Amino acid sequence: MRFPNTIARVDDNGYKVILEIFEGPLDLLLYLIKKEEVDIHEVSMEKITRQYLGYINTFKMLNIDLAAEFVLMAANLMYIKSRTLLPKSQQGPEEEAEDDDPRWDLIRQLIEYKKFKDAAAFLVKREGEIDGFFAYQPEIVVDEQLPALAEVSIFDLIRSFQNVLKRFEETHDFGSIVDDRFTVADKIELLLHRLQPGQSIQFEQIFQQATTKTEVIVTFLAILELMKMNQFVIRQNHILGEIEVERRMVGAGAASGGPVEAED
Repeated sequence: MRFPNTIARVDDNGYKVILEIFEGPLDLLLYLIKKEEVDIHEVSMEKITRQYLGYINTFKMLNIDLAAEFVLMAANLMYIKSRTLLPKSQQGPEEEAEDDDPRWDLIRQLIEYKKFKDAAAFLVKREGEIDGFFAYQPEIVVDEQLPALAEVSIFDLIRSFQNVLKRFEETHDFGSIVDDRFTVADKIELLLHRLQPGQSIQFEQIFQQATTKTEVIVTFLAILELMKMNQFVIRQNHILGEIEVERRMVGAGAASGGPVEAED
């Protein structure tokens, strides 16, 4: 799984992140369905639409550019949700004629897309296995203390960030004025000082010393930048599990500016 490549620039509105999200809106929907542990056919449009819009709003709050497909899917979800809430007697002539579950078009898309994704993942796995038969593989010393790694995507990061922000808002009083002048560059420097090469920390622990909502946001943007610089790698013990942030060892994945690869 490829992590997002982030490019930072400063405009009139402050710090801006251009995030190349290699997954699309259907990936986000499949992720949300997996998180809910429900069958695609049983998906609740009300719930999935609310969660999807929550992700879109988080991207906007972070000043992250989104592809138009994400916004188009948001509009489509709201349309489908509105149809599911209307009784048959109030459906328009076209909708009545269809005599169909308004979710069905989307469900069909998700099923077909998942088939292609699963097939692509299978082919990549088989390719690696075949390469292993013919190519010389030097002996690799495995550190048995390292846990097995699950797939990590930008959506996992956003989910964890949303949890951090929600807990922060529940436990902090925004009535007091705090001098907040942190920049993303400041936070990058602080994070590099806090984590030495080879050290790791739970994602949520990084935000424990934050005193304002702005500082939480700036810290998260700094993490994205450090991922882009190949300084930080993100790990999970299992799918949808706790996220761990690790600073790469010196010489391992030099700061080339290219996209980071997560290990499966």
